[in-house]
Amino acid sequence: MREFDLKSYDYHLPVDLIAKYPVSPKEDARLLVFNRKDKTIVHTSFKYLFDFVPKDYLFVFNDTKVIKARVFGKKTTGAKVEVLFHKKISDGFLVQIRGKIKVDDIIILDQNFYIKVCKLFEDGYRLVRCFHLNQEIFEISKMCDLIGHVPLPPYIKREDEQLDIEEYQSVFAKNYGAVAAPTASLHFSESMMRYVLEHYKKVFLTLHVGAGTFASVESKDIREHKIHSETLLASKQSIDSIKKAKSIICVGTTAMRSVEFLARIGDEEYEGECDIFLHLGNPPIKTSALLTNFHLPKSSLIMLVSSMVGLDTCMWLYDEAIKHQYRFYSYGDGMLIL
Repeated sequence: MREFDLKSYDYHLPVDLIAKYPVSPKEDARLLVFNRKDKTIVHTSFKYLFDFVPKDYLFVFNDTKVIKARVFGKKTTGAKVEVLFHKKISDGFLVQIRGKIKVDDIIILDQNFYIKVCKLFEDGYRLVRCFHLNQEIFEISKMCDLIGHVPLPPYIKREDEQLDIEEYQSVFAKNYGAVAAPTASLHFSESMMRYVLEHYKKVFLTLHVGAGTFASVESKDIREHKIHSETLLASKQSIDSIKKAKSIICVGTTAMRSVEFLARIGDEEYEGECDIFLHLGNPPIKTSALLTNFHLPKSSLIMLVSSMVGLDTCMWLYDEAIKHQYRFYSYGDGMLIL
């Protein structure tokens, strides 16, 4: 069936449509609005978002905060190494390391920090422990604030700059733990957030976005894909609000993953892994509207979008966005699905 065939989710994107920098001011980003009822498209800008979202909708935001998770160091041999931190696990930290590495290698970082490699996993991740002089480090966010770099996505072909410290972070980011930004949130300025707080019901969840969000699906039948998991935190009050809401707009795919995961469990509160894979064989049951950016070909995120609108419509919307020169990916323009 076409909707489960990986090739169905491929498309060609001209390189010049990949956004290298965000639009300023934020609300001047373009917005493609698609209405599922009458199959119409409106081309507008983000500052007019609230003209399309009814006042009885519940806004759901992901308030995760991006860590400056990319650090550079060298082995005791002098060879340069790049490390991307993902998350803390029981006996250390899960990282990706660019460069040849083996168990027990020591990576020397700036300001007297260093890393010891403890385990190599087959999926390419490494388990490390982190130290400052002789003291083990547990608050990686503090270390990364001192010596780390903003972990820009691999398709942004430039080094991180001072502007990225603020721009690759939502204005309501609160809880450190992400290595990638929930990018639909980046369009909200302080004034737009004030409008939401004054005129809509809202919920803030925390889903710590991992680098797996950029990974391509490799299985020919997408149903065989093992989706990445991300740490989710949701209070009882937030879960109650989601379950009682008649209409929900999810700000970003990470918010939608969270909502759909929570809608399927009976917990009064939740702190654990979120591993839901939304596609046409597992469509949303709670989300009424989605605000999102444009995503990579063959990614789980374009499959999530398809789960709301159907495969043919999804690929048509992407064709329309390309034809109208929308800017793609993390710093790009947005799409509202109603």
